[in-house]
Amino acid sequence: MTIKRLLMTAAVGGLVVGCGASATPPPTGSPVASTSIPPATSSPQAAATATPTPAPTKQSGTITVMMSQDWVREGETALAKQFESQTGIHVDYQTIPSAQYFAVLNTKLSTGQGPDIFGGQSGKTDMKVTLNVETNAVDLSDQEWVKREDPASLEQTTLDGKVYGQEIWDITGGTWVVVYNKSIFQSTGAVVPKTFSDLTADCDKIKAAGITPIFEPISDGWHHVLWFPELGARFEELEPGLADKLNANQATFAGDANMTKAMTQIDQLYTQGCFGSNALSDAYADKEKQMASGKFAMMIAPLSEGSAINAAFPNVPATTFGYFANPVLDNQLRASNPAGPTKFINAKSPNIDLAKQYLAYLAQPENLQAMLDQTPSFLGLNFSGVKGKWDADQQAFLDAYPVKTIVYQSAVTYVNPQWMDIGKDMVAMFTGKETPAQVMKAIDTRRTQEAKAAKDPAWQ
Repeated sequence: MTIKRLLMTAAVGGLVVGCGASATPPPTGSPVASTSIPPATSSPQAAATATPTPAPTKQSGTITVMMSQDWVREGETALAKQFESQTGIHVDYQTIPSAQYFAVLNTKLSTGQGPDIFGGQSGKTDMKVTLNVETNAVDLSDQEWVKREDPASLEQTTLDGKVYGQEIWDITGGTWVVVYNKSIFQSTGAVVPKTFSDLTADCDKIKAAGITPIFEPISDGWHHVLWFPELGARFEELEPGLADKLNANQATFAGDANMTKAMTQIDQLYTQGCFGSNALSDAYADKEKQMASGKFAMMIAPLSEGSAINAAFPNVPATTFGYFANPVLDNQLRASNPAGPTKFINAKSPNIDLAKQYLAYLAQPENLQAMLDQTPSFLGLNFSGVKGKWDADQQAFLDAYPVKTIVYQSAVTYVNPQWMDIGKDMVAMFTGKETPAQVMKAIDTRRTQEAKAAKDPAWQ
């Protein structure tokens, strides 16, 4: 899919203020104007108006749902219990550590032992190459909830005209931003950075005060990768049409000076000590605790993170934190991401009808609202008729950083499926075993392998 086509899709979806990334996760073409009003699907004014759905008839059975950790939120598990109470159908959630998830999933699917519902990232490349949904998943195009899903995220779950997955995600509140402790910044003299030099200067000031500048949980294998492809808006600003050239095999990562410079600057953050001395062992699951402790000044996290910290530690107000765009490569733009964690029904499942019932239940308007209300880390959801919950600092971020393009893991083919491999290469870079240039070359090598395996005409 070209960037221009993606822009049209995102515009239809009302994503003029961006979304997250997954999350998540409007692309290039003409710039998309910023506005102070959140997306229609998650606006505080967009109250649910649908008539509550009658309770279903009691049945029996069990459906298994396999997901990567961090993809299942509090509100969803509550709805699973409610679904069982109302229907008699038990929902067995199986969560797998993120570093092992896709290896476990692929093994189960290839041996016919897959769950009834499996999770995966939406997006054309992921669905076709990583998940092989045309073989492994059920066509859900005829489901009622499809008509209510945000068109931009729906496009990310559609392949060759068929909808294969259900993405219920906060595509605006899930935007990956730099969350910072306003008190620490004030006491150390740090300022909201507009350039990479500003960021490194902030790191020095914060370190001098005995505080670790950035909480970067590298041990999970995926989080530190965010620093790079989330800069898609900046890459496109510096080189309009670069994503299209990459998708047409007319450009490479290793051959691009700006992308190589960005990776070099990320390496500098590590070598300069901005991530602290325990980054290689720090874990993403500890993010609320660590950010609430005052031992860390910043981290890359969803725009909703202040609300999540406050929910976990009520004595730490959400207003403790502010938000700014990742300033690597002097970036001052916000890249959106309509893709995100998505549920697919296993084509070999003996419980396809039960699984469809569960997805339909999750997408009922009143249940979507309940999921949002019970999930501190969500500010809105990508379905019509859901009332969002934004605070002043989160709205200030949306106002301050215009949206241009989508993140490169969604805009550029064969990037997202190699996310964990990029993470391993970046660790090798941090520890002096690889150079930034070698990391970039490895990305190109894997893209070529994936493209040829997919018989992509641009690589033939």
